[in-house]
Amino acid sequence: MSHKILVLAGDGIGPEIVAEAMKVLAVLRAEGVDIEIEQALVGGAAYDATGTPLPEETLRLARAADAVLLGAVGGPKWESLKIALRPEKGLLGLRSELGLFANLRPALLYPELASASSLKPEVVAGLDLMIVRELTGGIYFGQPRGIRTRNDGQREGFNTLVYSEAEIQRIARVAFDIAMKRGRRVCSVDKANVLECTELWREVVSVVARDYPQVSLTHMYVDNAAMQLVRAPKQFDVIVTTNMFGDILSDEAAMLTGSIGMLPSASLDAAHKGMYEPIHGSAPDIAGKGVANPLGTILSVAMLLRYTLGKPDLALRVERAVQAVLAQGLRTADIFADGCSRVGTAQMGAAVVAALRG
Repeated sequence: MSHKILVLAGDGIGPEIVAEAMKVLAVLRAEGVDIEIEQALVGGAAYDATGTPLPEETLRLARAADAVLLGAVGGPKWESLKIALRPEKGLLGLRSELGLFANLRPALLYPELASASSLKPEVVAGLDLMIVRELTGGIYFGQPRGIRTRNDGQREGFNTLVYSEAEIQRIARVAFDIAMKRGRRVCSVDKANVLECTELWREVVSVVARDYPQVSLTHMYVDNAAMQLVRAPKQFDVIVTTNMFGDILSDEAAMLTGSIGMLPSASLDAAHKGMYEPIHGSAPDIAGKGVANPLGTILSVAMLLRYTLGKPDLALRVERAVQAVLAQGLRTADIFADGCSRVGTAQMGAAVVAALRG
């Protein structure tokens, strides 16, 4: 069975890191994995070429693909555009149009990078948690929204935080299903003491939990969760939370692993069709310099293999190749430490390919 993958390099360092991930896919294709690859524009690059951050052709190809591999979007060049035309709208549009409601962001600390973490090694050694973030609802998509002028002449901005029972139920089930394959612990993060929307969130998650008696459910307010992630992060197995809270907490968790450049993500629909991307941004300050870390993108390929293509054996091979490269002491600038060998983007990608073939 052939699998169609749409590759969207995007902006900034996107083309550089995606190029290394495509080398990994090329190895698998050479071994007989039936993968078709198409490429298209998104984000600022798409705006420059077509006047929109999400061209119809890109959306058509994305709908026809089994999975989308994305680099990054955005940069200062496009910050003066109207919000509807900014590169990030291309990313949000893909998530919404493809129904990618479940965002999976693992935070795994490789033993070789324990000293690169922002926390003491004894606090983070062995860290392995999964943040399940609701991705197509909440305050990022709620209506009404905008900027208006009040009767007293003052301008005010407003956004709407809204979740339906069905939206909460489906993301909760994703979290519980993942927990069943891990440590069987779910922590639901909300702000139920002040936000009615997340009061409903807590209630619905608790109801869903009854269908998973093997899984232990706890609840935590988001401010406490942010503190606990830096105080005792290994207490968590699976965290499930809203769109905005998940956006913030997953970036915080990334720094526990040594670098945000190490972390992949998956955004899935109900049938496990997904968009896969590293969680870092487009890093325009280092774009074109060949120093970006491609490992988060390569590990996103591993997630693609596991969740959409249903090939966990190949996913494990890619993950082990990444660990083998780290064990060799190779480091891009963001994870460099004394005693290691500093390499660039292409060198790191080549080393992963060599380890994968070996």
